[in-house]
Amino acid sequence: MSGLRVQRVSKSFGALDVLRELELDVEPGEFAAVIGPSGSGKSTLFNLVSGLDRPDSGQVLVEEEPAGVASGKVAYMPQKDLLFPWRTVLDNTALGLEAQGVRKKTARARAGALFADFGLDGFQRAYPSELSGGMRQRAALLRTVVLERPVLLLDEPFGALDSLTRTEMQLWLAGMWQHHRWTVVLVTHDIREAVLLADTVHVLSARPATVVERVPVPLPHGERDVTAPEFTAVERRVLGALRGTTAVPAP
Repeated sequence: MSGLRVQRVSKSFGALDVLRELELDVEPGEFAAVIGPSGSGKSTLFNLVSGLDRPDSGQVLVEEEPAGVASGKVAYMPQKDLLFPWRTVLDNTALGLEAQGVRKKTARARAGALFADFGLDGFQRAYPSELSGGMRQRAALLRTVVLERPVLLLDEPFGALDSLTRTEMQLWLAGMWQHHRWTVVLVTHDIREAVLLADTVHVLSARPATVVERVPVPLPHGERDVTAPEFTAVERRVLGALRGTTAVPAP
């Protein structure tokens, strides 16, 4: 069973063609990255996968069923953490469950059980203003993960962080994914981030976007050295696809 299947999907807004016969497959437990030029339709793609919008043609399937908000199969973490400043961290992380009708006590218990894994233990009663940027993103991801959806959509989750915090969060996410084996689709503008985290990097063309190359990352998770020749070779291949030039093949 495929985790996510995007089949010949096209989407326009009036006269603006955004996606054109785009195809993308993500297997269960796979970490996929999507990278492309600014304005190439990555957010539109996520809206279609999450069921917030519908394609003009083609279809989006999650676990072989049509994508839809009510399907309960996709959890979407936007770029901003969107934590409510008047709610404690625990109450923020339980909010999605409460919105689904889960009793507050049960929702808090389910979210609270993940605090140690997410490096947030001891901050249950804190407020978002008391957290660092990295901790806020961890809380936002916890709020997404606790919904227990088959597919996680991450829209540049570390884009607003400083360089050091971003690197720490990338390594942390890599470790968390290895432990939990979520099915993840990550949108990023950072080639290194894509190669560091993903099993496959899907490179989009300029608008109207289609996938121009699928770049496998044949490097073991947990052992990826950004300075190693094998790593930089994959980076060059992704960069070459973005530039539309003949790329150096990955080993």
